[in-house]
Amino acid sequence: MSGFSIALIGFGAMLVLIAIRMPIALAMLVVGSAGYAYLNGMHALIYYLRVNAYSQFASYTLSVIPLFILMGALAEGSGMASTLFRAAERRLGRVRGGMPMAVIAACTGFGAICGSSVATAATFGRAALPELRRAKVDPGFGTGTIAAGGTLGILIPPSVILVIYAITAEQNIAKLFQAALIPGLMAATFYCIAIAIIVRRKPELAPPLEITPPQATPRPVWARPLGAIAVIAAIGLWSVGYANTVGALLLGIVGLVFLLLDFAIIPAAAVAIIVVGGIYGEVFTPTEGAAVGAATMLAIGVAQGSLDWKRIKVAFLQTAETTGMIFLILLGAEVFGAFLALTQMPMGLAEMIGDSGLSPYAVVWGMLVAYIVLGAVMDELAMILLTLPVFMPIVLTLDFGMTSEDVAIWFGILVLVVVAIGLAAPPIGLNVFVVNKVAKDVPIISTYKGVIPFVLADLIRLALLTAFPALSLWLVHVLN
Repeated sequence: MSGFSIALIGFGAMLVLIAIRMPIALAMLVVGSAGYAYLNGMHALIYYLRVNAYSQFASYTLSVIPLFILMGALAEGSGMASTLFRAAERRLGRVRGGMPMAVIAACTGFGAICGSSVATAATFGRAALPELRRAKVDPGFGTGTIAAGGTLGILIPPSVILVIYAITAEQNIAKLFQAALIPGLMAATFYCIAIAIIVRRKPELAPPLEITPPQATPRPVWARPLGAIAVIAAIGLWSVGYANTVGALLLGIVGLVFLLLDFAIIPAAAVAIIVVGGIYGEVFTPTEGAAVGAATMLAIGVAQGSLDWKRIKVAFLQTAETTGMIFLILLGAEVFGAFLALTQMPMGLAEMIGDSGLSPYAVVWGMLVAYIVLGAVMDELAMILLTLPVFMPIVLTLDFGMTSEDVAIWFGILVLVVVAIGLAAPPIGLNVFVVNKVAKDVPIISTYKGVIPFVLADLIRLALLTAFPALSLWLVHVLN
């Protein structure tokens, strides 16, 4: 029997195990182990597991995962999501469609300190849903907005999914974070445009607030002029090349914080600037940045009195549970990937596609469609870890007129976008289920209808990012 046939049997067996409700991590581990033993023998499998399991999890690079998860858990426990939403609500609530836009704006800010889509969706399901109901936003449209906004948790750096991709594809985490910034901001912009179009056609879906929310607080009088000065200075310094690009970028971000929002979100903005800015500016590595971010978040929460011992304990327990789940999936994917390598299926597929005469972009679009289909029935993390050993060798052999590093970074951003689509799109959409657990009185079909405009916006963004790789790579080239 050929290696290709054995690999196909392995994929089929794994899908059967998943269909009978075996956890995906265990299904990959069982099938990968069985295939490895069949091809190399049981003794080789035992030696491989004994050596590989330790060497993989003893990796310093992997420590970035629990640290970013802890930072997000502490942010959730400190109530920072509610602070961000109230700040956005004060600026946008009285605009037509302003309340859903406030959700998107707040999710964007929270994504810069969280890195998890599900956590972002769950947090804003609790923080924003009561306010959306008070503002008489259509229930399905409101929950759909929260489900779509939750995907910004992985689209805006730092992103746990991007960390996993970087480790698996052996790419630079900092460069992937840089590449994700513009596509992530595009997502937030496209979502707001989609909301504006929808409420223009159907104003009753999201009427503006009639009065200023009672919890509103005045913005400091110095915020707007100081913000305008900072933004103008950042643009000027960058244009004349007088200042470091990272410094100009951070100055511009600080200026936008003052100009567009208010003093209440300064703690969240400080954490995001310290972590993302520090990584972009190579002040510290992503792992060090994650540690600094978690420590800063803890210090801010304790200083504000929003984090007590009970909430800190819950954050650590959530981090341990999530990290354990991710590491088990990593182990299963590693063993299954080793089995596929023995069958030489990835190399065989690469040769077949190379001889097929298909254009490189046609091949990439085929992979993206496969990701969207798989994302409807499979966990996103497992999907990436399962397919990368097959897809990455193929992508790196295609000629896009770019270096192999640029291709790997660009493809990683495309994968990130299709993962986000899978988190919100029917028929599964994990974020939809998470939000509906909070909004139990909203039929899930209504949430699916509410999320469709955002999925369409994502598809447009995916097409632009595929056709114009510079949207992902420009900032990487500028900062390096």
